[in-house]
Amino acid sequence: MIPRYSRQEMASLWSDVARYRRWRDVELAALEGMVAQGLAPKEALADCLERAGDFSAEDAARIDEIERTTKHDVIAFLTFVEERVGPSARWLHLGMTSSDVLDTSLGLTLRDAVDLILKGMDRVMAAVEKRAFEHKHTLQMGRSHGIHAEPITFGHKLAIWYDELRRGRMRLEHARDSIAVGKISGAVGTFAHLPPAVEEHVCQKLGLKPAPASSQVVQRDRHAEFFTALALVGSSLEKFAVEIRHLQRTEVREVEEAFTPGQKGSSAMPHKRNPILSENLTGLARLLRGYAVSAMEDVALWHERDISHSSVERVIGPDATGLLDFMLHRFAGLVENMRVYPEQMRKNLDLLGGVVNSQRLLLELARKGMDRQAAYVVVQRNAMKMFEEGVDFRQALLADADLLKMMTPEEISDCFSPGYHTRQMDAVFQRVFGRAS
Repeated sequence: MIPRYSRQEMASLWSDVARYRRWRDVELAALEGMVAQGLAPKEALADCLERAGDFSAEDAARIDEIERTTKHDVIAFLTFVEERVGPSARWLHLGMTSSDVLDTSLGLTLRDAVDLILKGMDRVMAAVEKRAFEHKHTLQMGRSHGIHAEPITFGHKLAIWYDELRRGRMRLEHARDSIAVGKISGAVGTFAHLPPAVEEHVCQKLGLKPAPASSQVVQRDRHAEFFTALALVGSSLEKFAVEIRHLQRTEVREVEEAFTPGQKGSSAMPHKRNPILSENLTGLARLLRGYAVSAMEDVALWHERDISHSSVERVIGPDATGLLDFMLHRFAGLVENMRVYPEQMRKNLDLLGGVVNSQRLLLELARKGMDRQAAYVVVQRNAMKMFEEGVDFRQALLADADLLKMMTPEEISDCFSPGYHTRQMDAVFQRVFGRAS
């Protein structure tokens, strides 16, 4: 995590101090479970609860100092706790293995991280919903292959985004459920030295579920699902950002990122107003997809465990959650402050002289009895006159004898009415938002 692309609320979850606090919580909860099962004395628990205390930056530095000798992070932590607590600390970690602490703690961190991400999703969805209703009837050119197709509304485009965001949110909720697990099953996961009741106590106290079965580690398909869910949301944000970038192009200029007082777009060209937020989101989405691949590579470990996953997760855990959290709030602000230019959208709609209404004419001719392929030829030849000769499409149609045999001039002109393409927006919005206004 680097400060430029992280919010403090998320970054604090991954600090050294936060990590050691979670390790402490797992160890103390396990000791409580041991006491409940008659495996450790109550006095030791009381002593550890009283003396374990909180962790400061200085404490974290001391643990790091110990680790330089032990070359083992959990042993360094336990050594520090023994220094602080005294003899009663010998009951901590009894029958446990390092991954009991590490994986249960990681489950806590990822659970809390996705809760922050879900808050960001809610802000994004609220922003998109508000702008969708604002532009529910704002006509815009729909494009396929980058070429003018038929009119849509800008609100319709945003409703599609909202529906995709909702699916992303559901994936995150499912990933949260999959990752919020813990294990206190000992070396190779057999519960040989501690009964499952201790694990159940720890997980219940910390708000996790026990892994139904584990080796020495929680199985990494859970983590792969989690990071893939993050990457999918990031890819959706990139999709939206790429669309904004296209719509901000000088030749289109239908939408624009806010340009704030004092902002500069280029060190050389004072006129520049660039879609820097959207371009930034595109770059960060690439990282998220890479982290998802790394998480999938972690699924295959040797036998009951190895530590090839450990170094990967130390990077992708804070980076992926931090990046998506940052991306969501950046995109929410972009949408909240986005400038929309309906007049320019209207100009672009008229850019090709009305040929974008060709399907309406085709369908009307078919309804009136003309064979579809014959109707296609009639409409297309008049549309091509606009492209090749610069002839106004409507005027070309009104001069076509074959067409006038099937349709009156009034019926032809009616096919150019703009309201035709907005008449179903109530139905679409009812489906997406559960309300039409």
